[in-house]
Amino acid sequence: MPERRNVLTPEALAMIDTIARSGSFAAAAREMGKVPSALTYSVRQLEDALDVLLFDRSSRQARPTAAGEELLAEGRRLLQEMDAVANRVRRVASGWETELAISVEDIVSQTTIFELVEAFCGVCGLEGATGAAAGAAGSGPATRLRLRSDVLAGTWEALVSGHVDLAIGVGGDFAHGAGIETRPLGPMEFVFCVAPHHPLARRGGGGDALGDAELVHHRAVAVADSAQRLNRITVNLLPGQDVLTVASMRAKLEALLRGLGCGYLPEPWARPHLETGRLVALPTARGERKATLHYAWRAERGRAGLGRALQWWLAQLERPATRKALVERQAGTLA
Repeated sequence: MPERRNVLTPEALAMIDTIARSGSFAAAAREMGKVPSALTYSVRQLEDALDVLLFDRSSRQARPTAAGEELLAEGRRLLQEMDAVANRVRRVASGWETELAISVEDIVSQTTIFELVEAFCGVCGLEGATGAAAGAAGSGPATRLRLRSDVLAGTWEALVSGHVDLAIGVGGDFAHGAGIETRPLGPMEFVFCVAPHHPLARRGGGGDALGDAELVHHRAVAVADSAQRLNRITVNLLPGQDVLTVASMRAKLEALLRGLGCGYLPEPWARPHLETGRLVALPTARGERKATLHYAWRAERGRAGLGRALQWWLAQLERPATRKALVERQAGTLA
């Protein structure tokens, strides 16, 4: 076994790939700057060590056998992984993190988040490339992004527990932990909505504000807090009120559109459906509801000690246009 492992070197795998790609030992030898006899000898040594026949030599063409095809496929994969490891090691040495984990609050604009991801992959993939390598940035970024979606206290919990490096869309009600920095993302307004066929939309009383005594008799739709250890947050629910709990704001919107309950939606989410009449906004005695969202990151070593990937994201979040888009832009709407 050790002998077989020792012969499967990157050079040997590259040699097999060259022979298969060029179609003959002679053509491969010319490409590699070797004499054909030396190349043939190297292949026979490899075949003897593995105790298999890698190429069918019955014709002028060097056709891989079934065993040769398997080695060729696995060898190409291994060579790609070796290149990727080397690139990641080089990038880490230059200050880029191996992985960056980000928690995104469910109500934040996913469209804007993925535009940032796209821009980050472009910058990270080109960083350090020069000359011909700059045009071959298809190998992708060395910093691996890991995105997760959280709700309410779950977004903050993901950060303070160390599961993520950056949290986007956290509320302002959490005590700031040691080594964590926060900045305001922007205010988000909420609108109380029902479907036009919901009983509340057909109630009498004109434009009178809805009081808790009336709302308690109607099912509310709520998004479940994703926190596992922190105290979960309950927003705008009344004692004794029937509740339909869903996993995301998108699911809540769907439930409201179907008339399955009533509840508050972020104004950018509700806007296009209010304009088309698929939802109706109703005033409540509680008045306008507004929350200020923040972004936060782990900064135990200060700003200078942050990796370059996290620094890039923070630089984008410092731009007013980016923050506004994250808060105000949703699917089908533009800030």
